[in-house]
Order: sequence, then structure tokens, then C-alpha cells
Amino acid sequence: MNTIEKKPGLLAKYLIVYAVILILATAQIIFAYQTGPQLTFMLMVAFIQASLAVLFFMNLAKERTTLVLALIPATLFVLFMLNTIWSDSFRLLTMRPFAK
Repeated sequence: MNTIEKKPGLLAKYLIVYAVILILATAQIIFAYQTGPQLTFMLMVAFIQASLAVLFFMNLAKERTTLVLALIPATLFVLFMLNTIWSDSFRLLTMRPFAK
């Protein structure tokens, strides 16, 4: 037996979360075509979508708080390192040093 079939209502909860993510994505697309992309709105909706996906589909909502709090600094570190190395990637495209 599948684990989703064991608990009643679990499949319905996943379908509702999936529908909400789908509705948010559709709203983003419609909003972008009608008013032009606004960065703050798009980032907020993307953050909500990512949070729902991580919490429900990756089952982080049921994990201990310490695990979630350990993942936050690791994620921030990765984002900081990507931001630090990002400017060097443009230099590597042309294989020239930065202009003086």
C-alpha cells in the first residue's frame, strides 16, 4: 500500500497545495503580461510558491525546528557565495581581466 493511501485526506491536502501553487503561477503570468513585471511582487509570489513546495512536497513542515534552522544559514551561505563569484563569471566569458 502506498503511504498516501494510508492516511485519509492526505492526498486531498497535496492536491490543494498543488492547486494553490498552480493558481499563483498563473496569477504571476497574467500579472506580468498585463502590467509588466514588478520585481517585488514577483519575488514575493515566488517565495510563497517555493515555501509551499518545500514545506509540503519536501516534508519540511514535519521536521524538527533545529533542522530547519540549520538549513537557513547554509542556504544564505550558498547565496552569498554565488553572489560573490557571480561578477567573475562575466570576466571568464571573454577571458580578459577587468578594465582598469
